[in-house]
Amino acid sequence: MIDTVLIPESTVITSKGDGAAVDVSGAANRVLLVTLNISEAIEQEAIELSVFGSADGEAWPAKPIAALPQKFYTGQYPLLLDVSTQPEVKFLRAHWEVNRWGRGPETPKFTVGATLKEVPAELLRPSSQRS
Repeated sequence: MIDTVLIPESTVITSKGDGAAVDVSGAANRVLLVTLNISEAIEQEAIELSVFGSADGEAWPAKPIAALPQKFYTGQYPLLLDVSTQPEVKFLRAHWEVNRWGRGPETPKFTVGATLKEVPAELLRPSSQRS
């Protein structure tokens, strides 16, 4: 059962970047829950989190396999990620883009963390089929 970190908690982000590659090849169920936790943000800024998949953890495609829309405020934001139709994906990596506008410093500043958890198959079945 995968339960790991994509971005360590309390990471301060001021520019675009990438997290470390996470091996998901051992997942029994290839439906995963990504949760972005924004614990600090300043006004007039946005962060966008994307998840990229790779077969080897070295070469990454140009397009993400999933993305959260831009977020502006503190909170927890879930993203359900189904890679069951992409058997070649063995590694996942978080990528983030940030921007800031308006008055004050031009550098954005978010304090975030992101987790990755495997969703148990029994939770994905309709409730009428659960025992």
